[in-house]
Amino acid sequence: MKERLTLALPKGRLLEGALDLLRELGVDGIDAESRRLIFVDPRRRLRLLFLKPADIPAYVTYGAADLGIVGKDILLEQEPDVYEPLDLGFGFCRLVVAELRELWERDDPAKWSWVRVATKYPRLTEQYFSNRGIQVEIVRLDGSIELAPLVGLADRIVDLVQSGETLRANGLIEVAEIARSTARVIVNRASMKTEYAAVTGLIEEMKARIERVAR
Repeated sequence: MKERLTLALPKGRLLEGALDLLRELGVDGIDAESRRLIFVDPRRRLRLLFLKPADIPAYVTYGAADLGIVGKDILLEQEPDVYEPLDLGFGFCRLVVAELRELWERDDPAKWSWVRVATKYPRLTEQYFSNRGIQVEIVRLDGSIELAPLVGLADRIVDLVQSGETLRANGLIEVAEIARSTARVIVNRASMKTEYAAVTGLIEEMKARIERVAR
């Protein structure tokens, strides 16, 4: 049995929800404003890692973290070899195809045969268009995806949206929805066996808290 479990937390949009959940479970000693990347709560026997969301599946897959909290969008894109026992329910967003309003006004998606798409989700994008018999050229970007159609880098984008406000602010219109995403708990396969009681205990605490909020 390990001295403590290691839980990987995502920086960015899901962090606030994750920290709220942990504080309700009595986890202490976390300073979200700090530049530190590791925090330890000895009382809860828990070590917390602060990571880029896209890196969390790797940390959990290879056992550097026993558990992680990460968006379903990343799990769909990466398909890591981990357990996914719990949907935490927060951080809802959608992965969509979008294009400039001027193109949308004269466009017919049913007639698409070839498209160039900017995205940070190349696997999901390839899968979506290939399933519809559409050839796709993917421009892989890591940020500011909405800029691509504005400067002629790509006609369309595949990106994550919450309210859709960023799309509208940049003159983009949603054309299709590919997937929906919320925050999920993932678990290293070996840890689920060797630290079964501690891992399942933490997951059950999270689940109970979610059910109380839902009532």
